[in-house]
Amino acid sequence: MLYHILYSLADSVQFFNLFKYLTFRSGGALITSLVISFVFGPNIIMWLRSKQGKGQPIREDGPASHVLTKQGTPTMGGVMILLSVTISTLLWADITNDYIWIILLVTLGFGLVGFLDDFLKVSKRNTKGLRGKLKLIMQSGIAFAASYWIVQVSDPNIATVLSVPFFKDFLPDLGWFYIPFAMIVMIGASNAVNLTDGLDGLAIVPIMMATASFAIIAYVVGNAIFSDYLHIPYVEGSGELAVFSAALIGAGLGFLWYNAPPAMIFMGDTGSLAFGGSIGTIAVIVKHELVLVIIGGLFVLEAVSVIVQVASFKMTGKRVFKMAPIHHHFEKLGWSEPTVVIRFWIIACVLALIGLSTLKIR
Repeated sequence: MLYHILYSLADSVQFFNLFKYLTFRSGGALITSLVISFVFGPNIIMWLRSKQGKGQPIREDGPASHVLTKQGTPTMGGVMILLSVTISTLLWADITNDYIWIILLVTLGFGLVGFLDDFLKVSKRNTKGLRGKLKLIMQSGIAFAASYWIVQVSDPNIATVLSVPFFKDFLPDLGWFYIPFAMIVMIGASNAVNLTDGLDGLAIVPIMMATASFAIIAYVVGNAIFSDYLHIPYVEGSGELAVFSAALIGAGLGFLWYNAPPAMIFMGDTGSLAFGGSIGTIAVIVKHELVLVIIGGLFVLEAVSVIVQVASFKMTGKRVFKMAPIHHHFEKLGWSEPTVVIRFWIIACVLALIGLSTLKIR
C-alpha cells in the first residue's frame, strides 16, 4: 500500500524513491511487524488468558515437568503473529502482485484451520481438537487453490517444472502432477512445523531461520541477473515475497519476546500450521521445493520421528523413541528443555546454511 501511495510521489520527493527497492521495504516490513507485536502483544496475551482460563491442555503422556511449568499458559499466540504479518505485508508489499495474495491466502487459511483446532482443544479441555481427516480436507482445499493459482500466474515455461538442487540443467516437467506435488509440499511443511512446536521457543526460531533463507532465495530468484548467474529458474515477481518473509521474521522476533522460557503464551496450531504452510508455499513459488527438505530439515526430522514411532508400534508393538516427536525423546533422556531447544536451534541454523549453499553449487 505504501509502495503505491508514496513511490508515485518520488518525482516530487526524492526520498520516496526508496520505496521501489525490495531491501528497503523488507526492512520496513520487519520493523513494522516487530513494533505491532510489542504494542499489541501484551493486550492479546491478557485477552487470551481471560478467555481460556486454564490455558492450553497439556498432554497427559508428556514429560511430567510440563504439567508443572506449562499448565495455565494460554495458546493461540499465532494470532499475534498473523496480525503483525498481515498488516505489515499489506503496508509494505506490492499488493498488485499475485504471489502476495497467494501467500496471504495460505497463511490466513491455514491459520484459520489452526485457530479452529486450538479453539476446540481449549473449549473441550482435551488435546484432540479437529479430527485429523477434517483438518486434512480443509488444508487440501486451501493448498489446491493456492497451487492452481501459482501455476496459472507463473511463466508457462517453468510453471510445472521441478528444480533439482546441485543440477543446473535438470528441470523435469511434472505436468499435471505438479499441483498435487505442490499441495503435498504445503501441507507437509505445515504439519511438520506443527509437530515441532512443543517446547518454549523451539519452533519459532527455526521458522525465522527458514523464512530468512527463503527471503534470500526469493530475492535472488526474482532478479533476472542473479538467477541467470546462479543458473536457477527466474520467477518474475517472486522477489516481492522477501517483503512478506521479512514481516514474518519481525513478527517472529516479537513473539519470541513473549514465548521465551518460561513462555507467557504458546503459538498453538494457529501459528504453526499457518507459518509452516507459508514456508512451503514460498518454496513452491520460487521453485525450490526440494531445497525446503534441507533448510527445513529439523521439521522433517520431527515429522519422520512421529511416522517411524507410529509405524513401529503398529507393526511390532514396540516404540523406537521414548516419546515422539523427537524433542520429547531427548527430554525423556534427561536433557533439560533449554538444552533441547538451543541444540535444535543450532541444527536448524546449520541446515539453513547448507540449503543456501545450493544456490551456488550447481
